[in-house]
Amino acid sequence: MKRTGILFFPAFDWSLGDSHPEREERLLYTQEQLFEEGILDLPQIKQYSPRLASLHEALRAQALFPTPEVHIGSLDAHLIAAGSAILLGEARVRGEISNGFVMARPPGHHSGATSWGNRGFCSLNNEAILVNHLRARFGTKKIAIVDTDVHHGDGTQDIFYHDPNVLFISLHQDGRTLFPGSGFVNEKGGPNAWDQTLNIPLPPGTGDEGYHYVLENWVLPRLQAFAPDLIINSAGQDNHFTDPLASMKLTANGYGRITELLQPDLAVLEGGYSIEGALPYVNLAILLALAGEDYHHVREPQKPDSPALPLAALKPYFEALKKQHETIKPRFTIQGKAFFPQGTWIYSPRSVYYDTDGFEETRHDYIRECSHCGGTVYIESSRSSSPQKSVLVRIPFQACSECEQAGYDLWDHLQHHSEATTSGLLQNQLHDKLDVWSRKEGLRKF
Repeated sequence: MKRTGILFFPAFDWSLGDSHPEREERLLYTQEQLFEEGILDLPQIKQYSPRLASLHEALRAQALFPTPEVHIGSLDAHLIAAGSAILLGEARVRGEISNGFVMARPPGHHSGATSWGNRGFCSLNNEAILVNHLRARFGTKKIAIVDTDVHHGDGTQDIFYHDPNVLFISLHQDGRTLFPGSGFVNEKGGPNAWDQTLNIPLPPGTGDEGYHYVLENWVLPRLQAFAPDLIINSAGQDNHFTDPLASMKLTANGYGRITELLQPDLAVLEGGYSIEGALPYVNLAILLALAGEDYHHVREPQKPDSPALPLAALKPYFEALKKQHETIKPRFTIQGKAFFPQGTWIYSPRSVYYDTDGFEETRHDYIRECSHCGGTVYIESSRSSSPQKSVLVRIPFQACSECEQAGYDLWDHLQHHSEATTSGLLQNQLHDKLDVWSRKEGLRKF
């Protein structure tokens, strides 16, 4: 029998405020709806209990700055959400289930390769932690992440932007109209992973027909060409027509069809803030589609106050967007530092705004160009109004010998020549080893 795993973690002890859109009630109405409908009594549904992710599992994917210890007291709920994704992912890889739905909060897709705190309601990236765990422990080679949240999955994109073995696809409301203001077609990947990132910004008012057309005519052919071992769906439900934070027109039935088309191995809950009007029905439709049951009878109580954009009006936009994507060519800035190991280094500066706490992160990213692997990554990061600077050095999965050595050389330089206010993390993904260093505490292993 095809079995579908399900895991609930409402995170009762984590809240951004009683009136905040991201609060514990987000999942309580869904639980009640599923109980009332008897879905959890279906013979193919298998329930799982949450588990805590370790700091090692989190640090495989993300650097927690200035040091991991600073965050420990505030990460319990986030580590359980990430650990829950890992648990259901392991069940899928081991063949216990055919697919699964991780209904856990807090969400994670706005948390990037470096994290100084919470932004977009996210502190840890659940999908990225899951993906790198499966690669490190089970040897999974190629994974596709399809993000259907209404907001661009900028954190997930950031983590895998230089990874040729992870295909990241994001369908979202146009970043010119919505947080985080990114996710345009020119964002296609780093020098060693060009065209492994696909962003499809959609106009406000896009509904079921528009989403399904894009999936069938753009996303699914791209997935088929990539041929991933696993497909992860970052299942944000804030595209629903009742969501208070966005302007899209998806229905619960539309979400069921998205799930049926994607056939994800795992869906991981992201956003969705229409707590009573959408989430119970959207989650029900998604779960039914995963379990191979008929979802077409699922109806939300409200009706849209205006129609979705007609497909005939959207098709010219989609075709122009696709043509624009195909014509964009890589343009990278070659620039390194005097102490960098031999090779061609690509430089990419960026800034990240943390909306929850109101500060700016300044980043200087460098990637070693390589035709054999994902390339060594070196990131200098600092936050506004702080003298603290932190560095991430990443030796990638399947690193070639030259990129592996480049990572060790950079890590050695950091420990012997950096300023007193500098700390750093070495992500040795090749050997699943993590080193944290600061002048105050020396070298620690996680």
